[in-house]
Amino acid sequence: MVYPQDIKAFIQNALPCDHVEVQGDGHHFEALIVSPEFRGKSMVQQHQLVYRALGDRMREEIHALSMKTFTPEQWAERGVP
Repeated sequence: MVYPQDIKAFIQNALPCDHVEVQGDGHHFEALIVSPEFRGKSMVQQHQLVYRALGDRMREEIHALSMKTFTPEQWAERGVP
């Protein structure tokens, strides 16, 4: 079984991240990811970076992943620490 902290580690190991939160039940997960790598990319391209970071786990271990992605600037605009 995959745990939220595992997914968080997989993402952080593959992408430079300013902030990552992952919640889930072992099969369905929600992630919030802030990365400078997202600058200049569409939402689809940002999500593709995350899927690439998770690799084969998306097919084999993770049934569903809902995510919200932000650049550091977008995150700062939200006023969230």
